[in-house]
Formats: sequence, structure tokens, C-alpha cells
Amino acid sequence: MLSASVSDPKAVIEGRMWLLPIHPTSVGYEKILHNREVLIGYRNTILYTVIGTAINLAMTVFAAFPLSRRDFAGRGVMTAFLVFTMFFGGGLIPTYLLVRDLHMIDTLWALVIPNAVSVYNIIIMRTFFQTGIPHELQEAASIDGCGNLQTLRKIVLPLSMPIIAVMVLFYSVGHWNSYFNALIYLSDRHKFPLQLFLREILVKGEMDEMLQGGAAMIGQDQQILDAEAIKYAIVIVANLPILLLYPFLQKYFVKGVMIGAIKG
Repeated sequence: MLSASVSDPKAVIEGRMWLLPIHPTSVGYEKILHNREVLIGYRNTILYTVIGTAINLAMTVFAAFPLSRRDFAGRGVMTAFLVFTMFFGGGLIPTYLLVRDLHMIDTLWALVIPNAVSVYNIIIMRTFFQTGIPHELQEAASIDGCGNLQTLRKIVLPLSMPIIAVMVLFYSVGHWNSYFNALIYLSDRHKFPLQLFLREILVKGEMDEMLQGGAAMIGQDQQILDAEAIKYAIVIVANLPILLLYPFLQKYFVKGVMIGAIKG
């Protein structure tokens, strides 16, 4: 994909590009960088991902920590209630009506509040707290005078970096790739995430704005070639942040998933 994004589009279409770039060109990236809507979408997606992941992480920690405590009365009932929501939901129409009644249509909150927490991730983090952090350590902190929030902040969270890294990766990838909620709840193009613009380019083929300026002077064949270059380039641009994030979290990712899932 990377080689195709910097290769001659004609060579890519004809199948002559196999692994290494052929006749390198940056036409796809040039047109992306000169397209204002793509840059707006990139900015919006970063904003939605950062805010959404922060909310997701906070909600998950504050739900998983009490459920992992042996002294929390009714934790079994609460866990069953949460698991119930994994099998039964209101559906799209009731959810949309609720978001509308809360006046969140066409706002940032429509993208981050309805998906503020994942029960699956709560269970993974709860299991990590139960199996990865000795209960005796929390009891010792309690004897020393730590309250629940102090225990969470000073004891549990510093020892939970693997599972926190996993949650950050899970939630951030989900927000970065999400387009359906934006498609449903947003109408202002200035608030569109990158994925909606990517959808227009890859699925609907709306290339007019990227090809403005020279469209009258070039032939139809050249427009097709430029469109092909843009498709590959924008896929690379859209996935680059996640590709850069994963290597830094990889060592935590494997450990966190193994501890959080297998022992559950």
C-alpha cells in the first residue's frame, strides 16, 4: 500500500508495481495536503480520539475497580447487569431519539458519550485487577490509611500500565476508525471526522474538489490516474497515527491481553 501510494498510478493499475515503487511520485499526497476538508477531518478525528479515549479510560477504570474489590457488596449483581447490556440493546432508533433529546446532535458529544464505556473492556480490566494485583497489597494500603481513591491512584494504577495501554489502544483505534456515528449524528461538514471524507473518496468516488484547478486542462485518463494515487495515499495518511502508536504499546499490549483474558 505504501509503495502504491508513491508509485506511478498507471503502473499500479496495470499491475506492474509489485513490492518496490515504480517511477516515484508524490501527486497523491500533494493533492491531499491541498484539500482543506481532508485536513479538517484529520484535525477532528484527532480531537475526537483524544477526548473519547480519555472518557473511555476514566469510565472503564472507575467501573472495573469497584467490581474487582472483594468488599464491594452486590458486585455480582452489578456485573450481571452490565453483562446483560451486551446481549440486549435499545437499537439505533431509540438511541438516536435519546441523543436528540439530550441536544447532542451535530456536536462532539454525540460521538463520545453514547460509546463512553465498553462492558467487554470493563470485564478485562476487572479481571486484571483481580489477578494481577494482590489483594493483600490493597489491604495493606487500607491499613496505612489509604481510602479507595488513594488506593486506586497510588497502588492500583501504577501497577496497571499493561492493561491501561491495552485499553488506550483498543479505544483509540475504535474512535479513529469510527464513521457510522458521525454519519448518523453529524451534518456539519466542518465537524466530519477523517473517516467520512475517506468514505466519500473510496466508496462514493467524490474526487471533484481534489482535482479542481487542473481538471479543465487535463484529460479524463489523467483524472482517473490522480484519483487512484489519492486513494492509496489517503489510506496511508489515515492509518499512519495508529501505525506509529502501536510499537510503543506493543510490549504492554501482549502482557495485558494475556493477563486480562486468559485468567478471566
